[in-house]
Amino acid sequence: MNKVLAEIIAGVIPHKMTRNKWRGILRYGLWNAIKLKYRMAKDKSAPKHYLSVCAIAKNEGPYFKEWIEWHQKQGVEKFYIYDNESTDCTKEVLAPFIESGVVEYTYFPGQKKQLAAYDDCFERHRLETRWLAVIDLDEFIVPMQYKDIPSFLRPLEKFSVVEINWLCYGSGGAKTREPGGVMERFKRHSHPEHKLNTHVKSIVDPRRVCTMTGCHEASRISGKAADSHGNPLKKGFRDRVPQQDVVRINHYAVKSYEEFLGKRSRGRARVTTLRDMSYFEQYDLNDIVE
Repeated sequence: MNKVLAEIIAGVIPHKMTRNKWRGILRYGLWNAIKLKYRMAKDKSAPKHYLSVCAIAKNEGPYFKEWIEWHQKQGVEKFYIYDNESTDCTKEVLAPFIESGVVEYTYFPGQKKQLAAYDDCFERHRLETRWLAVIDLDEFIVPMQYKDIPSFLRPLEKFSVVEINWLCYGSGGAKTREPGGVMERFKRHSHPEHKLNTHVKSIVDPRRVCTMTGCHEASRISGKAADSHGNPLKKGFRDRVPQQDVVRINHYAVKSYEEFLGKRSRGRARVTTLRDMSYFEQYDLNDIVE
């Protein structure tokens, strides 16, 4: 079913979370979802990896090494990287990770390819990993009360999706890119309760999820979704109070002003229009110093 028809049909469902779930299922195809649910119920094979990451990126080469090594330390075993026509050093930076088998690299050209990349990752790799985190290169998962991400996830295995809130970091007044990693350079963030921090990213059980309804939420074919406290979700993320005490996603949306201009020039993964310049002001949140 095409996206427009899926939106029309799902749009008549009054409950927001139910509407989002069916929006994804209808976009994936109802018959496809039924077949997938039946196939996954029969498949009892053990996944190779406990936790993997899926990400699509364009000209993010300078940031990959820090981002991969951080998540490796937090328990990520495999990275499925979709390269959306990068012209920078992306392939060179990723080369040792590809050679070691940590990264599976896919060249993925075209415009508005974010959801298509996620769909491709689910279809190709859903049997390979117990959990799949769907995040971006400016997002770092930070376990706050656990030694690593798998330790956080193991008590939540009855759920098919776990949603984790952002904590947005600002530029700290930096105008140009300076030496050092992202997490080292940017130490100022928003108030935890800021409305932008209601946004989430999802870690999913790919055997019980058919697709992403957007870059934030997943569409389940079975099971329930939970917040980071292990509570079943009853409201959409915009209607919930952000949680960053157990685990959070440090979101470095702008970095320095120079880096923001670079991000803006790369374009966006889901739409063809560039970010408005007001995006920097909106996300340049420096209220609290770590």
